[in-house]
Amino acid sequence: MRNRTTIMVLGTAQFLMVLDTTVMNVSISQVVADLDTSVADVQLAITAYALVMGAFMLTGAKLGDRWGRRRVFAIGIAIYGTGSLITALSPNLGVLLIGWSGIEGIGAVLVVPAIMALTANTYSGKERAVAFGILGGIAGAGAAAGPLIGGFVTSVWTWRVVFAAESLFVVGILFLVRKIKDSPPTETSRFDLGGSALSAAGLGLVVLGILKGGEWGFLMPTGALTISGTEITPFGFSAVPFIVLAGVILLGAFARYEERLVRVGRVPLLQPDLLRIAQMRGGLSMYVSNFLILNGTFFVIPLYLQVVLGKDALQTGIKIFPISVAMMLAAMIGPRLAERMSPRRIVQIGLGFLFVGIVLLMSSISPNLASPIFAVSQGLFGAGVGLVISQLGNVVMSSVDESRSSEAGGLQGAAQNVGSSLGTALIGAILLSGLTAGFQERIVNDPSIPAPAKEQITAATEQGIPMVPTADVQAAGEKAGLPPQQAEAVTSHYADAQIDALKRALLFASVFALVALWFTRRLPGEPLGETSPGRSPPDGVGSPA
Repeated sequence: MRNRTTIMVLGTAQFLMVLDTTVMNVSISQVVADLDTSVADVQLAITAYALVMGAFMLTGAKLGDRWGRRRVFAIGIAIYGTGSLITALSPNLGVLLIGWSGIEGIGAVLVVPAIMALTANTYSGKERAVAFGILGGIAGAGAAAGPLIGGFVTSVWTWRVVFAAESLFVVGILFLVRKIKDSPPTETSRFDLGGSALSAAGLGLVVLGILKGGEWGFLMPTGALTISGTEITPFGFSAVPFIVLAGVILLGAFARYEERLVRVGRVPLLQPDLLRIAQMRGGLSMYVSNFLILNGTFFVIPLYLQVVLGKDALQTGIKIFPISVAMMLAAMIGPRLAERMSPRRIVQIGLGFLFVGIVLLMSSISPNLASPIFAVSQGLFGAGVGLVISQLGNVVMSSVDESRSSEAGGLQGAAQNVGSSLGTALIGAILLSGLTAGFQERIVNDPSIPAPAKEQITAATEQGIPMVPTADVQAAGEKAGLPPQQAEAVTSHYADAQIDALKRALLFASVFALVALWFTRRLPGEPLGETSPGRSPPDGVGSPA
């Protein structure tokens, strides 16, 4: 492969983009203690980071066309490194929000689309497929290795070391940026501020609604948006569907606004015809589906390992390391398979591995993890994700010519962000609702627990219950005045409900993998190497529909 420096620099940047959130997730408890704040406040920072990423991805992509992609990549990675350093030095939550959620998020929305555009600009043919396979594997491996890296660094030193190290990597990247083939500006017309505002507001509201679905409830309220002490539950429903609907309406207004700009001869933020390309829609749909499954499963597995089995962050990272290895290997093999097989077939095979891996994961979950199937299932899961990811970048970017690669990269980043948010929110909501329903059902059907205690427990858990260690449930039962035998019975029911809820969540993840097969029909049915970048593949798969 020619120009290996470019893929090394872009791959390093890709890894940093993915690493952040996973590290923060496994470091929450130490961040809370270090900054003298609460879990809810740190989760706010995580949500804010996702919101910035989701809302401004299209705007960041367009800046690449106006300023030049290499320049925007350099500016973005410098902003990101500055945010990382501020995060590492944060004395309180406010500075963390500025450094991580704000500055790093802004840097990321410039970097992510530029990575895709620069890759498409530098490589072609088989080399492009290999390059996107490498980037996909790095993205997946970063998500899987994040808990291991974060767990190790947090356990041995402090979470701050990860962010300080990121700023050092950024310095190295900046030294090598000039080695990347330049992609000069392609647009000099007036920037589409109206489209940028509408897209940011629309995407931001959609992502916010999805992220808060598990907390506030997707339809009926399990919590509530609270403003000045007043709970907002429109017509008795959760605020989530109304927030998402408002976002969708704004995105519809954004689409009509962009069409009007095209009619009057102005350059829009996003060309409306881009989403009429069948291959583009197929690739973006698969990005949403794949990252929904990936992040949803990654939400379940650490909970099982840490809450049910009591493993720390480092042990959890070691346990899920097979996913990283299998994912990276499969992502490297995928481009070679693509020389003889179509992206559609490879993605379908990957989804098959995903489905089998999740089903085996579900069957191996138990209170003591005695089955060796757990490691095998993770390998299958990682291989499935790696095969899927190895194809999608090339599918999306080859559906348009190089001059439109920034727009395509922005859409890809937005789809990935929405899928990741959906996965955590949907699978998380399924898990917690299953835990609550299963626990209440067991309590109600246990004749050894007296009726007053049943009513008390049911009333106390009506708004849902969290995933906590069974020792906490035992202590809570004794503190509530339950006799030792009843407290043990309640704890036993909670432990059984946990296992069933984890399995139920994975069952839904496997169903999503089957549903994703439907979206593969718009992927190219012939190897992409047989078509030129930016041209429609055989059978009109990439033609406007």
